[in-house]
Amino acid sequence: MAGRRRRRGAGRAVLALLTAFGALTGSALAGAAPAGAVQKGVRVAPGVTYEEFDIRAAKGVTHAHVLRVDLGNPQVRVDLLYPGAVAARGRVSAMADSQGAVAGINGDFFNITEAQHPGVEATGASVGPAIAAGRTLKAAVPNGQRFGPALPHSTTTEDVFGVGTDGRARLDRLALRGSVRTAEAQLPLGGLNQYALAVGSIGAFTSEWGSASRVRATCGTDTDRAAPCSTDTYEVTVRDGTVVSAADTPGSGPIAAGTTVLVGREAGAQQLRKFSTGASVEVEHGLVAATDGVAYQLALGGYPVLSGGRPLPGLDNATSAVRTAVGIADGGRRVLLLALDGAAAYRSGLTIAEVAGTLRKLGSEDAFSLDGGGSSTLVARKPGASAVSVRNHPSGGAERPVANGIGVFSG
Repeated sequence: MAGRRRRRGAGRAVLALLTAFGALTGSALAGAAPAGAVQKGVRVAPGVTYEEFDIRAAKGVTHAHVLRVDLGNPQVRVDLLYPGAVAARGRVSAMADSQGAVAGINGDFFNITEAQHPGVEATGASVGPAIAAGRTLKAAVPNGQRFGPALPHSTTTEDVFGVGTDGRARLDRLALRGSVRTAEAQLPLGGLNQYALAVGSIGAFTSEWGSASRVRATCGTDTDRAAPCSTDTYEVTVRDGTVVSAADTPGSGPIAAGTTVLVGREAGAQQLRKFSTGASVEVEHGLVAATDGVAYQLALGGYPVLSGGRPLPGLDNATSAVRTAVGIADGGRRVLLLALDGAAAYRSGLTIAEVAGTLRKLGSEDAFSLDGGGSSTLVARKPGASAVSVRNHPSGGAERPVANGIGVFSG
C-alpha cells in the first residue's frame, strides 16, 4: 500500500524533538526512531507537516503518525471528509482526493454491522453530530445506540471536535433542536439523519441521508443497541411543506431536495398516523452548541479525553488498541492529527489514557478520541504528489471504508 515504511534493524537515529518530553503516564515517546523514519516534521503543504515516531507504551512499542496543522496560516483549513451522504462509507484516501485535501485522518465511530438485527441493513452512518462546510448533516444517536468503546464519565454522543467560522478548533457539545408543526399540533423532533432514534420519537431524514434503508432507525432502544426492532412504526413523506404519502414501514431510496421523510416509532408513530395526505407540515431543525459563540464550519463526533491540559477522570488505562485522535493546541490555532500504526509489530497500541498523555506531551491542551482499530488511517501527500498516500499500516491490511474524517486543505 502507498506510504508504507519498512523497519530496519540498524542505524537508529535520535528524534531530538521528542527526547525532551520525558515519560508519559503509562508510556514514553521513544528517543530513537527506525532508520528511514521521519527525523523531523516533513512539509506536506504550507502550514502542514507530517512526522512519525515510536512510543514505548505499557504493553510494548507502538508507532505513531502525526499531522501538525497550523490553522493560523491563512492558506490552511480543515473540513469534514465524507462520501457525499450520511448513510454511506468511503476510504479516507479516496475522500481526501475527491475533495482536494492534502492530508487527513478517519473520523467518528459508525454503524458498521447489524448482526443482531438479521435482515436490517447497516447504514454506515456515523454516531455523533456532523457538520461539513458549515452545513448541518446529522445529529447524534442516543448514548446506548453508539458503536465504539464505553464513553468516559460525563461524556455523551453529542460531544464534538469542531472548527468554527473563526478558524479556531475547539471541543463542544451539539444538541438537536427541532419541531414538526401542523395546524393541530407542534411536536418535538427527536432525530435528524440518524441510524437510531430514541424510543417514542420522530426523526427527520433529508436528501443528506442518502439512499440507505431507514428501518435501522427504529431498532434497539435508548439503552440497548441490540434490542429488537420496533413493531410500531410509521413514515410520512413531506414535499414542499405538504404530506404526499405515508407508510407503515420505513422505506429506502434517495430523498429529493425539498423533501423530508418523517419516521416515527411507538408514540412518535402514533402521532404521525394523525397526518393526512395534503396536510401542511413545517419541519425545523438545527444543532445548538453548549457554548455560545461562533458557528461551526466543521464538526464530528467521538469523545473527549483531555480538557484544559488534564486527562478526563477515569480514562481506561487497561485496554490497548490501535487508535486515532485529534489534539488542540495554542488556543485552537493548531491541531494535531494522530493515528497509530496497525502493522503487526506495533499492534499492541495505546490505552485511551496513554492517548491523552501522548497528545498532552505533544503540546495539546484538549484532545478527542476518534474511531480506531481497523478504521485508523492517516493520509498525506508526498512532495510533488497530486494525490495522498496512506502513511500508516491499517490493521486490517487495507483501508477500511469509514463514515467520515478530518480533511486538511491548503492553498
